[in-house]
Amino acid sequence: MLEPIVHFLSNVPWQWVLAAALLLTLTENLFPPVPSDTVLIFMGTLVGINVVEFFPLVISATIGSTVGFTVMYRFGSALGERIVKSPRFKFINEKTIKKPGRLLKKYGYLIIVGNRFLTGTRAVVSFLAGMYKMNLGETVLLSAVSAFLWNSFLIYTGLLLGSNWRVAEHYFKLYGTLLFPVLLVIITGIIFLRLYQKRRRKRRISVED
Repeated sequence: MLEPIVHFLSNVPWQWVLAAALLLTLTENLFPPVPSDTVLIFMGTLVGINVVEFFPLVISATIGSTVGFTVMYRFGSALGERIVKSPRFKFINEKTIKKPGRLLKKYGYLIIVGNRFLTGTRAVVSFLAGMYKMNLGETVLLSAVSAFLWNSFLIYTGLLLGSNWRVAEHYFKLYGTLLFPVLLVIITGIIFLRLYQKRRRKRRISVED
């Protein structure tokens, strides 16, 4: 899927590049297999050879990301509970969303800010944000900030690497592979630390009494 996109973008004017950035980042929120991150890195090389300018490209990609996030939010808000309770959807049910739902309720807006950096979970985060009726204005604004930072990083990486942009593809795949185990360790550490602090407080109170 990646090669035809790269070939197409290598032979079109800048207006088409901006449109493709918007469309790909929008679609990626609805159909996660779309390789928008890798394509944005490639688009950064087009900035380097003056096919397209940096900030218009970042803005186009950010608009696409934010619109896609909002669509999934609305989908989760309107149909989330029905989908979760339906026996037809084996992979999205009350059991599978229990843990991410709990984290979203607890760290809600922090997770929205980090949404674009969490590869493979973007559609799930926006879906659950809608399902749990998080404030639409704040959620969309923070998702836009997250998208702007992440898209800027990807495009700038491509700009720096130039023709060696495929080197970044390997490292971003590795990043996606390692991200979840690292996050799991961090979250587990935070939970154990809080439990330890609670026990210490209880012991202090019992000693004082």
